Amino acid sequence: MSADRYEQVKANPKFHQLVKQRSRWVWSLSAVILTMYFSFILLIAFSPEWLGQSLSGGVITIGIPIGVFIIVMAFILTGIYVHKANKDFDRINNEIISEIKQ
Repeated sequence: MSADRYEQVKANPKFHQLVKQRSRWVWSLSAVILTMYFSFILLIAFSPEWLGQSLSGGVITIGIPIGVFIIVMAFILTGIYVHKANKDFDRINNEIISEIKQ
């Protein structure tokens, strides 16, 4: 990309909107998954006996479904971000590109 086009993109208000929206989404979703993960780690550290309790008298403990839930939530949050990126961020990106080509 030439320096002139780079400056055009950088000066475009839609580019600033895109960067702001994308950053807000990334930080929000990251905060959700990090909160869940660190809460789980704190539970392991301070309440291992609770996590080690059997669910139904078998070998599966309370901690296993919670851990699986965190992993599944990571995939779901990734899917949410991908959907948002494909729906909104790509549209704004294409608008920026079309404005620069004119």
